[in-house]
Amino acid sequence: MLTQEDENFLRYWSDQRLRKKQFLSKTSIGLPLGVFIVVATMVSLLAGWYQKADMVLHEYSSLIIVILIACIGIVAFITIFSAQHKWDQNELHYQELLKKKQEAGNMQQVDKK
Repeated sequence: MLTQEDENFLRYWSDQRLRKKQFLSKTSIGLPLGVFIVVATMVSLLAGWYQKADMVLHEYSSLIIVILIACIGIVAFITIFSAQHKWDQNELHYQELLKKKQEAGNMQQVDKK
């Protein structure tokens, strides 16, 4: 037997899974985490606590461009990965609930006979 919360999720996800995966709604899942990791890394790098990294950064000033490209790549990867993971988690939960609902329906048919 499914709870009301499970029934609500089944209705919600049956509508959502038929829609195309919208880019803007997907980015809201992992974008804050990706930006937080990049900001924390940049603060750590620019704080100068690791003297050797600070010297290398000042010696090769073009390295900052590579770091910025890497930061953009990190944010993009985390955003896409977390959105896909969340989508897969919801789809798996949906499939499990459908199977549970189908088994409950089969049990009720057996009880009626």
